[in-house]
Amino acid sequence: MIVREVLPNGLRLLTERMPHVRSVSIGIWLARGSRHETEEQSGIAHFVEHMLFKGTATRSAEDIAQTVDSIGGQMDAFTAKEYASYYFKVLDEHLPLAVEVLADIVMNPAFSSDDIGREKKVVLEEIKMVEDTPDDLVHELFTENLWPGHPLGRPILGTKDTVEALTQDGLRKYFTETYSAPNLIVAAVGNIEHEQVRDLVQKSFQGLHSRTESVTEAPPNVVPTTVIRNKDLEQSHVCLGTGSYRQDHDDRYSSYVLNTILGGSMSSRLFQNVREKRGLAYAVFSGLSAYRDAGSITIYAGCANNAVGELIDVVIGELRRLRDEPLPESELRRAKDHLKGSLMLNLESTSSRMSHLARQEIYFDRQFGLDETLEGVERVSPSEVQRVAQDLFRDASLAATVLGAVNGLEIPRERLALR
Repeated sequence: MIVREVLPNGLRLLTERMPHVRSVSIGIWLARGSRHETEEQSGIAHFVEHMLFKGTATRSAEDIAQTVDSIGGQMDAFTAKEYASYYFKVLDEHLPLAVEVLADIVMNPAFSSDDIGREKKVVLEEIKMVEDTPDDLVHELFTENLWPGHPLGRPILGTKDTVEALTQDGLRKYFTETYSAPNLIVAAVGNIEHEQVRDLVQKSFQGLHSRTESVTEAPPNVVPTTVIRNKDLEQSHVCLGTGSYRQDHDDRYSSYVLNTILGGSMSSRLFQNVREKRGLAYAVFSGLSAYRDAGSITIYAGCANNAVGELIDVVIGELRRLRDEPLPESELRRAKDHLKGSLMLNLESTSSRMSHLARQEIYFDRQFGLDETLEGVERVSPSEVQRVAQDLFRDASLAATVLGAVNGLEIPRERLALR
């Protein structure tokens, strides 16, 4: 059973008991991410995530690592566009220590000037790593140009200039304004009792302040541009896509099914027709990204430099077919069963369930039971999938980004037409 409680200081607590396991996954989730930064601050949310593991008033970075290692635990963190997360997975008997350490790192970071200087070098190397990872880089270029000038289009890591410009005072100010009780969620799943977790959290987080700065959010405008960047690579990396639905949209289940049919599985149309039948790509897939007020659907493939045009033509053909032709009932059934099976298998681990709880709290302020989600998928009809395809894949709606050794390549807008 899922239990939700708001503590007196505004901190939200979510727990789910799984008595058949011996582990506990517990995370602290911040309902702020890179989209809430100013352009000058770009990368600060991610940089603060790094700094929280560099030591507190009473623990060094080595102390934190040794404490977790000494109990056989796992710890990790990440920053996304609209949230950040710090989480541990430990044996149930070590939950008190996990809560204590998590509270320490998100309440008492040291932000020492020496650590800041060293960590800037680390993050700059991380930025270089993206530049050297073309399948990541092409997605960043695609998003940046799909939503130009909007925080959702900016890279989470920031840029070389913005990271180098970060200061100790600026980091402390951002941390104080952002890491407050109303913006934080504690989610715990495993062999636990809610009362036990609540007592531990109240004790460890009692000094957490309740002040918070309001943020303004505005949806981005989709700009269907074509970007070709020449880079000396063995392959060309291609992204095609357009805007999609926000997280809580009424047609979200239909869009999940559509994405599965298009490129979300090995039996999908793109995998079968791009890879299996034509041998144009090793990796080809489609994916949905959804935020509070916007979303996108993106098709990715890596192909030979001289095959970019053929690849685009095949993808365009599949989008037209999905939009214009009735969906066979057998294909819909296969997509639904794939979605439901993937969801159920994923939620067998405590860490996945913990993340699921937190994300639903962030986006919906409520918890959807597994049965409710499965029913939402099951209700999708062939006509709804086609209607969503017609809504998303309108003529002149597609953006394209190509990264590779394609000097001289041209992609006229007519080639991306869906009419």
